[in-house]
Amino acid sequence: MKNIIFNIQSAKDFDSIALQVFKHQFTNNKVYRSFCDLLYVHPSDVKAVEEIPFLPIQFFKTREVLSSTDTIQETFTSSGTTGSTTSKHLVSDISWYETSYIKGFEHFYGNIEDYVVLALLPNYLERNGSSLIYMVNDLIKRSKHSESGFYLNNLGELAEKLIQLDTQHKKVLLIGVSFALLDLIERYQFNLSNTVIMETGGMKGRRKELIRNELHALLCNGFGVDMIHSEYGMTELLSQAYSKGNGIFNCPPWMRVLTRDTEDALTILPEGKSGGMNVIDLANYNSCSFIATQDLGKVHQDNSFEIIGRFDNSDIRGCNLMVL
Repeated sequence: MKNIIFNIQSAKDFDSIALQVFKHQFTNNKVYRSFCDLLYVHPSDVKAVEEIPFLPIQFFKTREVLSSTDTIQETFTSSGTTGSTTSKHLVSDISWYETSYIKGFEHFYGNIEDYVVLALLPNYLERNGSSLIYMVNDLIKRSKHSESGFYLNNLGELAEKLIQLDTQHKKVLLIGVSFALLDLIERYQFNLSNTVIMETGGMKGRRKELIRNELHALLCNGFGVDMIHSEYGMTELLSQAYSKGNGIFNCPPWMRVLTRDTEDALTILPEGKSGGMNVIDLANYNSCSFIATQDLGKVHQDNSFEIIGRFDNSDIRGCNLMVL
């Protein structure tokens, strides 16, 4: 099934395979099966992707969301404030994740070996269980450039390296969390022409939250670039969407985003309407591929999407269908 999922060629292929994955997870995932049963939804009744139930993302905080009985190889955890319950994504076959992020990166950016990969992800490095650190660490290794690596508080060293590599006309990917990228440009000024700046979001209480336009304007000015790229991923997913500018994200062929009505979680909205973000990630074959997130967004006609905020309340309507 892995080869089939990662070789999807069309929307028709995606729809057909998504329905197969739904049947598999309905049968093999106890948590998801219980959720579907409470909605009175059975695979025999589901004829279209839009009819598949989306599991509220909070279930990853309280249950083991698994469609496999294999031994767990990795447990990815979300960052959380002190005392809060964090999400756990139990991964029984890490090769699904590795294939997803390698093929996903290639789909949007080409061969990872063409890039020097620099990572400025202090808040992720300072804890265990980050799926982002797992991915970036592997991309650094696969880049096969001795200059690739992580940076924590050594911003001066990073600034020097960025200027040096850019002057040498090397293709560079700087992937960083928003607050750390802002820290960097407040201390140093750049005029980069061969470097992709990719933010992964999140001030995590380190700074005042900025709207995307403000953040990207500051980063464009500070790094001397025309566009800021972005990565959209989360602990509960094994795939990433990427934006090459203006906050417009595109999914790899095995991932799709839909919007749901904020008042009726079971109603999928047409393109162009703002609502709660539902993500289909077929790389989540061994956990759950159909997830109702806490993000608010809008899907465009070409299936690209943008994030416009998050739910204020921590509970998505419909979560009370099961005692968490």
